[in-house]
Amino acid sequence: MIPLRHVSLLLAGLLLAGCGSSADSASESLALTEQSGAYSADLSPGGQHALVGAVTHGGSLWDLSQRARRYDWNHQPRTFSVLSAVDFSPEGRYALTANPQDLVLWNVETGASEGFWSSPGEILDAELSTQGNYALLGLGNFEAVYFDIRQGGVRTSLRHSARVRSVALSSDERFALTGADDRIARFWDLENATELQRMELGNTVDTVALSPNGRLAFSSGSLDQALVWHTDSGEELFSLSGDESLFPRRLSYLSARFSANSDQLLTGRADGTVELWDLNRQQVLRRWKLDKRAAYGPTSTGVIAVAFGQDGNSWLAVGSNGMVNWLR
Repeated sequence: MIPLRHVSLLLAGLLLAGCGSSADSASESLALTEQSGAYSADLSPGGQHALVGAVTHGGSLWDLSQRARRYDWNHQPRTFSVLSAVDFSPEGRYALTANPQDLVLWNVETGASEGFWSSPGEILDAELSTQGNYALLGLGNFEAVYFDIRQGGVRTSLRHSARVRSVALSSDERFALTGADDRIARFWDLENATELQRMELGNTVDTVALSPNGRLAFSSGSLDQALVWHTDSGEELFSLSGDESLFPRRLSYLSARFSANSDQLLTGRADGTVELWDLNRQQVLRRWKLDKRAAYGPTSTGVIAVAFGQDGNSWLAVGSNGMVNWLR
């Protein structure tokens, strides 16, 4: 991306001032796209692979351990797809690419497509389940759907009162988290399509994430608050921007991922800042700024994908400028 759902946030993020404390630089970076950058991106668990939807040349899968592009993935022959969403399955064996009208399931090892389906609505965001069996889709027709990506068809429909901008799926695939234009993040029981909790924000909810244990949710509004909250009670744990009553800070978060043990949160902002949060102490542990594409030009790049590295002491992030950054 610039993910299609985040274009306005990226423009706004370039105007925001820094958070006021020092930030480290990336230890290494690699261009995954041409100069025009990316619409969408995701990193596999552990950061072995990257999947990007480039502005000018469609989708591609990269082996980051080899610093090499493995496959070009587009939905039609000899046509570069505009990919509004991409995602890896939790174990990293499968990947999903989606344009606004249809979605494709890919085998990461072979590069072959294993399913092609038309969507019941305009796709704004997507998250793939284990083994690529289902996909949770955020749609422009005021619903999120749990889609059977192997057989086709909608298994569960979650109705909203506005366009659904962002979706997240629990690791056991029992629950879903959605963020919509009505400024509400909703936590759902997927079995019976029941809304269990909600968190109201001050603007469009453009980014959501669920912890692996399903107990914590992250939701952020466009140029608004970003919150971590309890899914069992709906109560706020803390605000990433601090005490809003004393010093309101309007930041836009474009990406977020919880650690495997649910104790940490990695976030990416529209102004090119990546932050590692300690959820027990509710404070920032590390902060980085992503590399610019060139010495001259835009002052920052939106952080559209983040991941924890396999060794526990490294992190990765992809910017809207099409570059992956290794953070140490």
